[in-house]
Amino acid sequence: MEYAMSLVDDLLTEMEAYLWFCSLDVASGFWAVMMTRRARKISAFLCALGHFERLRMPFGLKNAPMIYQRMIDNALWGFVQPKGGWASFSEKMRMAETNDEEDRAGVTEASVGPNETPRSKFEADRALSTTESAVATLVNSPLADMYSSGEPDKSSLVPVLDRRSFVDDICFGSETFEACLATLDRLLSRFQECRISVSFSKSLFVQRKVGFLSHDVSAAGIAPDSKKAAAVTELSFPASKKGLKDSDFEPGGDLSAARQSFAMLQQRVRDAPILRHFDRGKYVHVTLFANERALSSTLMQEHEGKLHPVRFCGRVLKGAEMNYHPAEKEVLALLLVLKVYYTQLVGKTIRVYTRFSTLEWVHKSKTLFGRATQFAVLLSPWHLVVERLKEKGCAFAQLLQA
Repeated sequence: MEYAMSLVDDLLTEMEAYLWFCSLDVASGFWAVMMTRRARKISAFLCALGHFERLRMPFGLKNAPMIYQRMIDNALWGFVQPKGGWASFSEKMRMAETNDEEDRAGVTEASVGPNETPRSKFEADRALSTTESAVATLVNSPLADMYSSGEPDKSSLVPVLDRRSFVDDICFGSETFEACLATLDRLLSRFQECRISVSFSKSLFVQRKVGFLSHDVSAAGIAPDSKKAAAVTELSFPASKKGLKDSDFEPGGDLSAARQSFAMLQQRVRDAPILRHFDRGKYVHVTLFANERALSSTLMQEHEGKLHPVRFCGRVLKGAEMNYHPAEKEVLALLLVLKVYYTQLVGKTIRVYTRFSTLEWVHKSKTLFGRATQFAVLLSPWHLVVERLKEKGCAFAQLLQA
């Protein structure tokens, strides 16, 4: 199947007005989704213990994230519903689960003879697997699958959240404490109606700062996850032969440069900047950087009289791109930031800082040929103000050359 997944960059935007945050983690993950008869046969496997079929959707399947994302999106936005509505389907599922529990208890108790020991839960479940349970019958019925069996009912539900989830991780917030509680109440009520459980131990409710997708999100901005950063900064330099290359321990091997680089990387992680939330009412500034192997761009806005980073993006150069002139590489870096953050930058005036005057010439010239023509066409929809920084006496230009 094909289904559009959420992008991390998109989920970390539109948070500039939040003062209170909630981070929810859906319980059980993919295991909350039951497998149909056909899916069980496809995902079956053999081992020394015999033939096994999965009753719940396992981790590792190619389309498992898309199936789960579609399920959560449908709960958040109320696209479609089962025949008869969610309330009717929820009641049928509850009754089927009750019948299965009674059958399982009956099998366990009925199997006990005068000289026999009670069956374990595994043995009782295995005995019941020979006959289809009430829940499995309901899951495989044409009325259960709202996506593939006939036309689903038009949903009577309204969206409860203006944001998407990243598979089973949901982050949202509000300007006031009461508004955040009201949004949380609507979301939990919808999950209860759609039979989706939330892990209480992994969720954070109405906090000033929450963890989301390996980031610490707060009103001040977006910072790296403190726990993951500590794992890097507290890592000790390898001191054994197994931790380093054999050549490093040859006679005369000098590890001083390696130790210095290791300490510098840890310091960079420790001093990682806080990304400010994007403010649509402020001017946008972009700095470009490119070297022999990679390029990067920094999206910045002015806060407290200084330019603060809002987003970073970059990539490794391809084989042919390594032969480009440094000015052409900076054009590629600019095109990258315009593509990644299109929704934030479209329609705005962008001030670009560069070391070369070539970028402004490409953007405004009418007599171009070769790659410059392609660059000019791609940059033509944008309103750019290109500022070339002089290398002498300008710390900013030295930063771009670093």
